[in-house]
Amino acid sequence: MGNELTALYAGSGALFAVSAGILGLLVGSFLNVVIYRLPLMLERGWRAEAADLLAAADAAHAATLPADPGPAFNLLAPRSACPHCKTPIKAHHNVPVLSWLWLRGRCAACEAGISVRYPAVELATALASATVAWHFGFGLPAACALLVTWTLIALAGIDIDHQLLPDGLTLPLMWGGLAAAALLGHGAAGGLPLGPRASILGAAAGYLSLWLVFHAFRAVTGKEGMGYGDFKLFAALGAWLGWQLLPLVLVLAAAAGAVLGIALIVFRGRDRAAPLPFGPYLAMAGWLAMLYGSSMIDSYLHVSGLAR
Repeated sequence: MGNELTALYAGSGALFAVSAGILGLLVGSFLNVVIYRLPLMLERGWRAEAADLLAAADAAHAATLPADPGPAFNLLAPRSACPHCKTPIKAHHNVPVLSWLWLRGRCAACEAGISVRYPAVELATALASATVAWHFGFGLPAACALLVTWTLIALAGIDIDHQLLPDGLTLPLMWGGLAAAALLGHGAAGGLPLGPRASILGAAAGYLSLWLVFHAFRAVTGKEGMGYGDFKLFAALGAWLGWQLLPLVLVLAAAAGAVLGIALIVFRGRDRAAPLPFGPYLAMAGWLAMLYGSSMIDSYLHVSGLAR
């Protein structure tokens, strides 16, 4: 059965893309949980650590912070609930996209509005997954690209909400790229995973390049232009894509950030000094480079007359 299924997917790119899209809907529903809960889990952990530190320094002061974290709160528990009335969401009300449409974007219990971002993340994950499957075809490169895609979506959503790129996602993404290169990287079709040398150089180049930009910018302006999470995300992209594609990723991310930043200032009156998360642009640029980076560079070289 397994060999027949493998042959079926390998022989039909359309079927594999549709299946990946359906899987993407389910994964997107879980990514909504990650985007919402992971920052809260980190905050709870930081509060518990602060309480422990204060307890060691000042027992009286420590009493002002809750040492008991309360009921379990992680990516699996408690059950998803309406953020307004706290009613647990029933299974048939939690079908990706369809339930939101059926309920007309409202809670079944209290009829409070449910953000359109939830089905948007599910749809975006489905479309991105189907695109990856169609581009790479059935095999190891597609599996690697899907894992990278899903992690980038979670990171982009968290950075938009909290201007935070958690180590719990960026570091596994980077180490996953290095491990895949070491264990599986033998010049697989599609370029994923890379060989060990290319992956290591890519991770080092990704981290050090933004680290240098960060310190140069701070030396000139006295301000911090980005966070260390951006360095780690860029290193993770380097581990999966190699150093050769990193300049393209940086150019695409900077261009997208500049365009959106100017648009927000002109049309929405955004404060010029207000920070703008860079992670979502790195994530989108990295995803585009993963799929089309080589062809984009070849097209540029051809148009500019630099191609041999």
